[in-house]
Amino acid sequence: MHSNFTFRRQAIIVGVGLLVLADVALAFYSWQLSTSPHTPQHIFEQQELQRKMLQGDIDRAQKIRNDMPNIKKDCDEFERSLPPASSGYSYVTSDLGGIARKSGSRLDDLAFRPTKIESRGTTEVLIDATVSGDYRSIMQFLNGVQHSTSYEVDTLSLAAESNLGNSGGLKVSLHLKTYFRTAA
Repeated sequence: MHSNFTFRRQAIIVGVGLLVLADVALAFYSWQLSTSPHTPQHIFEQQELQRKMLQGDIDRAQKIRNDMPNIKKDCDEFERSLPPASSGYSYVTSDLGGIARKSGSRLDDLAFRPTKIESRGTTEVLIDATVSGDYRSIMQFLNGVQHSTSYEVDTLSLAAESNLGNSGGLKVSLHLKTYFRTAA
């Protein structure tokens, strides 16, 4: 039994010694890799690549700076194109009604929920509406709303219309968003 214990102890000591030796060898190899001299050409190529990346960032920032007056002009023009809040509700009612008539659908239950945006001189108006008709007329209505620059469709839900046995009729509940100009 004593010789079996001695053999195990020696095997463990040899195993630990091999692990320590392997660890020292890997540490030396890692140190060699980290301290290996870089050639001046390699350093130059890395610096040139970094310079090109930074120059690209500078060029993009300069382009943004140069485009800012045009972007501001476009934003101001867009805000001036918004209907005034005093007549905006009738404009929306008339516009959506016209799209519905043109598509052959029926616009019902038009409701507005305004929220003033004081910092921009605008009013955000959430619109809830219900549109009824057949598939083709509903699709034409949605296409008309989509091509209008005045509205943003938040959500819509579709249901079969169930009045007087109207088969094939659809009813779409829309949640739209538009903006009115409140400042002069």
